[in-house]
Amino acid sequence: MPFPLLYEINTRCWLRGLAGKHGRPVRLGDVPEEEFDQWERLGFTHIWLMGAWTTGARARAHALNDPNLRAAFDKVLPGWKPADVPGSPYAVSEFRVPRALGGEHGLRQFRKQLKARGLKLVLDFIPNHLGLDHPWVRERADLFVRSAGPAIGAFPEETPRGTAWIAHGKDPYFPPWVDTAQLDFRRADTHHAMTELLVDLAAKCDGLRCDMSMLLLQDVFARTWESFPCLGEEVGAEFWPAAIAAVKSRRPDFLFLGEVYWDLEPRLQEQGFDFTYDKWLYDHLAQHNYDEAQDHLLQAPPAFIARSAHFLENHDELRIASWLPLTSHRPAALLVLGMPGMRLLHDGQLTGAQLRLPVQLGRRLDEPADPEVVALYEGLLTTLKSTAIGRGRGALLKPVRVWGENHTDRNFILVHWQLHPDEFDLVVVNLAPYQSQCFVPLPGDRLGEFNWHLADLLGPERYNRTGAELVKPGLFLDVPGHAAQVFHFTPKPRHVGGANAPKFAPR
Repeated sequence: MPFPLLYEINTRCWLRGLAGKHGRPVRLGDVPEEEFDQWERLGFTHIWLMGAWTTGARARAHALNDPNLRAAFDKVLPGWKPADVPGSPYAVSEFRVPRALGGEHGLRQFRKQLKARGLKLVLDFIPNHLGLDHPWVRERADLFVRSAGPAIGAFPEETPRGTAWIAHGKDPYFPPWVDTAQLDFRRADTHHAMTELLVDLAAKCDGLRCDMSMLLLQDVFARTWESFPCLGEEVGAEFWPAAIAAVKSRRPDFLFLGEVYWDLEPRLQEQGFDFTYDKWLYDHLAQHNYDEAQDHLLQAPPAFIARSAHFLENHDELRIASWLPLTSHRPAALLVLGMPGMRLLHDGQLTGAQLRLPVQLGRRLDEPADPEVVALYEGLLTTLKSTAIGRGRGALLKPVRVWGENHTDRNFILVHWQLHPDEFDLVVVNLAPYQSQCFVPLPGDRLGEFNWHLADLLGPERYNRTGAELVKPGLFLDVPGHAAQVFHFTPKPRHVGGANAPKFAPR
């Protein structure tokens, strides 16, 4: 089964931008076909419509009146108007597409267009909390974390049974999200209600990106809410295993992507998530810790890496083009795209957008495309689409030091990909800004039976090597800083001999 190539779209801003481009309102049901054709051409498998659900008036009011958010709006969208602020899409009042975005019918039409091209739809599931405007806050207050009276982090809500003090949603390391109400996952009835909701959402799409998934783990939840005792019947089981199973029993191929941090990724994978965020790789790349990036990828179990979602940016992170120069951007992009696992690209990343937008905004500046970044992703995506990368069996390889005091082998990320028996691809990335060397012993029972022709699919280099030298000591690499190459190996008759070790030209 191919590894997903996911494209995250800021639904509200994207539709607003299309409307400006085409001079007419654009909703999900009438998105121009050229958009779908472009995603298919570039090899995407899944489209994530981030922020497609409804946000209510109370949650929106918080966004409009928060001084910190207003300052952020001023920075990225000078001259913004209240109409540009629909509020946080993570403070959901209803898990339905609002009419302004095309409604439920528009969503069905959008999904139909994707399906016609072999693409799948991913939507948001925000399990930890609901928006202040969600009807459950008033009608089913017992599903939420509550206190007996006024408490820090709680708000009063008038319900049919009187005033309920309900906690705002929160991450234990940050202030509460004051536009939300915290669901109580210690309660059996909350598990039941949210599982029903999850099953309903799964009927609308092919996958769900589950927001802050680790907050629902029993031990995490207990620590976060120890000062708010549970006021109902407690459940003695985790939420995710049974909830995911309820969906998978109907849709075995349904995709669950978990936003997860704090080294809790393995636990969420064990509980049923197909993929979890690989924030560690992002952090190592952002901090230029090349050896730690290599350690992270080589020391983790291969099955864990293959169930991780690798990215350079998303709506929560800074735009990659705003802090990483093109010389470093190229190998980092190839690294993420060349890994086993899910590969996640972000709306605007392919054109070099630099402004990270608060999710509460529904409009963004029209940033001019950077032609070099456009060419970078156009070249990578169209080339990789026809290789074994993402489609075959991928395995990270450990580089071998060339000589004693030369530690530049620590700068490499190397991935072997095989789709057909007698040919394969090798992703070569040097994360460091300086020349680096290593040997790469290549796998394959029949490797030594052939001589091999190597062609760099991203450049002009062509080489011939004997199978014996590829087995031991391995392919010798001597590459410049920030090298980013994909070698395609094809077998040749025995009379094709070896040559001197390659000197790869900078990309």
